[in-house]
Amino acid sequence: MSNRESQQLEPGLRALLADTAAAWGLTLNDHQLDQFGLYAHELRRWNEQVNLTAITDEAGIVVRHFLDSLWCARAWGEPPARLVDIGTGAGFPGLVLKLLRPTMQLTLAESVGKKTAFLQHMVGLLELTDVAVLTARAEELGRDPQHREQYDVATARAVADLRVLTEYCLPLVRVGGRLLAPKSAAVDEELAAAQAAIKQLGGQLLAVETVTLPGLEPRRMVIIEKVAPTPASYPRAVGVPGRRPL
Repeated sequence: MSNRESQQLEPGLRALLADTAAAWGLTLNDHQLDQFGLYAHELRRWNEQVNLTAITDEAGIVVRHFLDSLWCARAWGEPPARLVDIGTGAGFPGLVLKLLRPTMQLTLAESVGKKTAFLQHMVGLLELTDVAVLTARAEELGRDPQHREQYDVATARAVADLRVLTEYCLPLVRVGGRLLAPKSAAVDEELAAAQAAIKQLGGQLLAVETVTLPGLEPRRMVIIEKVAPTPASYPRAVGVPGRRPL
């Protein structure tokens, strides 16, 4: 097998990725599918040295990482010009969404330096432009004028409880933009507890969609619209949202 072939998705998984995306109204061309293959190859290679993901089989990467991330594009309304992904880890969902929409300006924020090193590597290898990789906490970005209320969409996957997540993300979203929070099926209690925090931070629950992925139990996507500016006192200092949720 040539090096190039080893960096491509197995044909059945390549077809699953393309066909499922197409069924969702999302088009992936051959170049994009090659990029996803390279992404999966490098994720598995780096994961031998750096703990990036517990999902190491190629089928799991395609379904649980790539397709799960692509679902966000069904929930963002108008395609965003600027997107920020908080606690991005190995780039999910932000880097996947960049591959789908290469012209989008993307900020990937992650507090663990080994993970941002992987992200920098992938951005270079995939020859992506307009991507900022930041080793930073969400609370820091939310108080930085370069980032505060500058984004059309914020995403955060498997990062925190919704009360904490809204304080991390809503300060970064412009009025009229959206926060997309992929969650497990059992999100109703968490959502009910977060209603006051969502309103306090300038948000409004827009929808909770059911996410159906091939071969997996349904998940949920919480979509919050930014309807008013976030008060200047938020986000609170680093670590406070997690210790004392709103």
